[in-house]
Amino acid sequence: MERLLRNRWALVLALALVLAALPLVFPSNYYFRVAALVNIFALAAIGLNLLMGYAGQVSLGHAGFMGIGAYAVAIGASRFGLNGAVAMLAGAAIAGLLAFLVGRPILRLKGHYLAVATLGLGLLISMTLTNEAGWTGGPDGMAVPRLELFGLRLRGPDTWYMISAGALVLGVILALNLIESPTGRAMRAIHDSEIAARVVGVDVAAYKLKIFVISAIYASIAGSLMAFLNGHITPDGTAGFLRSVELVTMVVLGGLGSVLGAIVGAAMLVILPQALTIFHEYEHLLLGLIIMASMILLPRGVIPSLLARLRGGGA
Repeated sequence: MERLLRNRWALVLALALVLAALPLVFPSNYYFRVAALVNIFALAAIGLNLLMGYAGQVSLGHAGFMGIGAYAVAIGASRFGLNGAVAMLAGAAIAGLLAFLVGRPILRLKGHYLAVATLGLGLLISMTLTNEAGWTGGPDGMAVPRLELFGLRLRGPDTWYMISAGALVLGVILALNLIESPTGRAMRAIHDSEIAARVVGVDVAAYKLKIFVISAIYASIAGSLMAFLNGHITPDGTAGFLRSVELVTMVVLGGLGSVLGAIVGAAMLVILPQALTIFHEYEHLLLGLIIMASMILLPRGVIPSLLARLRGGGA
């Protein structure tokens, strides 16, 4: 297993095969919808993991970029008549530009100061989407026009499962290539020690800004896909603080510094609430206990801790 995880192309192939095989066992559209949500949140979590797990920078407002992507496809199509795919790219560009503009000042901060600054950014985006009711529909949200490609209207959970699966595989490929590139090595050096990275000639500020922009683009695309899947969006559902916390939990639960860990963390936090609904009022209690137990027994995250145990080094 460890050899599989170290071979990026083997990991991509295994993921693609799993995603292609899952529809064969799904009995209804409900399963396609849940699986599509896993793919979408995994994509956002991979981008956040690049920022937190590899560059060592905390973000508690990352759902704001998801909100930008979601509302870009809704507003772009309904207000400006843009094709959904064009609006998605525009949303990614807007999210990347915003991350570039605000990243320069806030990424100079460290620790809890950085966490509070990113939290403020996320809250600002969420409040803007809530208050600009003329454009966004306010707290009640707005409908998302269906995406049309080559004259076909894309609808249905099964269709969006396949699209989100393709986006996830592409996102994994890009992330793994980035990690193995000089940028990835610079990110790991910054994570270990910013001072040491500067000594060996790494432009710390430039690399932190670059990965912040990349992670924002990942989140924006994930937000656009979620908007298309749901057909209706609200500020709290896409850009709320709890959504940001959920993304951070996915990354930490699956394992910081692990692309597969981000996918596993997303799968756990999407699937578990659905599976625990049979316990009715105890659903949230059991979910909290499972997360606590996972972090106690696997303190480095699910994937890194399991790999450590396979090597005989403990959790």
